[in-house]
Amino acid sequence: MEKATLVLLNGNVLTLDPSKPKAEAIAICNDKILDVGKNSKIKSYVSEKTQIIDLKGKTVIPGLTDCHTHMLALGWTLTSLNLRDVKSIKELKRKLKEFARKKPSNKWILGGRWDQEKFAEKRYPTRWDLDSVIPNRPVFLLRVCGHIAVCNSKALQLAGIDKNTIPPSGGSIDKDAKTGKPTGILRENALEFIWRVIPKPVQEEIEEICLLACKKAVENGLTCVHWIASSPKEIRAIFKLYRKKQLPLRVYFGVPVEYFDNLAGAGLTTGFGNEMVKIGFVKILADGSLGGRTAALNKPYADKPETRGMLLYGQRRLTRIILKAHETGFQVAIHAIGDRALKTVLKAFENALSEASRNECRHRVEHVSLVNKRLLNRMKRLGIIVSVQPHFIISDFWITDRLGKKRACWTYVFKTFLRHGLIVVGGSDCPVEPINPLLGIWAAVARKISPKESLTVEEALRLYTVNAAYASFEENTRGTIEKGKWADLTVLDKDITNIPPDEIRTIRVKMTIVGGRIVYQAEP
Repeated sequence: MEKATLVLLNGNVLTLDPSKPKAEAIAICNDKILDVGKNSKIKSYVSEKTQIIDLKGKTVIPGLTDCHTHMLALGWTLTSLNLRDVKSIKELKRKLKEFARKKPSNKWILGGRWDQEKFAEKRYPTRWDLDSVIPNRPVFLLRVCGHIAVCNSKALQLAGIDKNTIPPSGGSIDKDAKTGKPTGILRENALEFIWRVIPKPVQEEIEEICLLACKKAVENGLTCVHWIASSPKEIRAIFKLYRKKQLPLRVYFGVPVEYFDNLAGAGLTTGFGNEMVKIGFVKILADGSLGGRTAALNKPYADKPETRGMLLYGQRRLTRIILKAHETGFQVAIHAIGDRALKTVLKAFENALSEASRNECRHRVEHVSLVNKRLLNRMKRLGIIVSVQPHFIISDFWITDRLGKKRACWTYVFKTFLRHGLIVVGGSDCPVEPINPLLGIWAAVARKISPKESLTVEEALRLYTVNAAYASFEENTRGTIEKGKWADLTVLDKDITNIPPDEIRTIRVKMTIVGGRIVYQAEP
């Protein structure tokens, strides 16, 4: 009999395998699950070389996957100015001043995650607010959604932005109504003006930041992330960490569409890589965010009727891009938050798929915040995977004011997606939302807004396990606790299926195991 390298005993094992939903113990040989069952059976796999862990009743679930992460950005937030919980522009200015004192005087001040909806002043910060604190050093602060930013006058000057600057297609520059001067607020593609002039980090710095983010992920029970890269340097850094045996979790890359030609030209496609790092989908942005009122809606915003948001691609161009990626064998994932954006995206998918049929595409739409019945039926017909971020329900407390009561009922309709037979996967969109997947599960189960759309605990768990594995073509190797699958496991201090819904957010990760290796263990 083959012996185990690691055995977990006396646990509450939730396998998500319908043929054997619960067990007491797990035997692991190197990187795969050797067997799952009762303590008495699993003990037979023990030898003098086997590491034995007594779980003492703790709960084990399949390793959790976050299907939508911006990991480099997460790493930066751990070292930059974090304004997530700021309640006023006055407080923002105070924190900015304190942060600047600790940084070299010749460096840019970067940070963000601010949300004007939480501010006492009920307005966006401006260049003049920032100038009053930091007049001589460039400051660039992203809004929590990542689609809008504010910068000070020095940053605008370095980027060459003034009252005569024409915004790029798919972007806008807010200007003062009286003077015509830029207010410092940039939206969508206009952010590129600033990104171009911010000094680029060296490769070693990127590796350090990526590793910092990976460690944060495994501390939160994640064994895999769908990592939306921002540049080839990021991808290079992860492959290097893998070669150095420092990568603690699996990575499935989302590659920005601007780098698609480079990948296709090199003959790469979805699935290229190894068991730890793979090229995944081509990522395309179709619109912006509801928080910034740049998500593209069919009808105007209820609280700002002069706008319907913005589409970042025309119909023909989007169809051409999808068709090219589809024909090359890539999975496509498109950010579409508003119903107008989703309609445009689905039409592009329909056009592309009619031109070139292909089995097992598993194309995705990210966020899918606002829908209607017609769009649901079209997604089902196309076999679209829906990638949602449940914690948006908590953060978007203003959704009824923004969209009106009728449309608000059609936001984040997770139960409706499942009833329509759609495959739904879960993520955080970190650092927009916390990377902790248990908070996402809590938000999906215990939601107070439109409670009829609440999921059961098992449904929510499947978003981050079974369904997540399917979304990366790995359902035969991950997603459930079964013999022969990768030994990717998350150990929790409470039984997630046997506590009140609101207590799910209090669960703590005790251990994270990736490929049979303990990559995180909480202090006793």
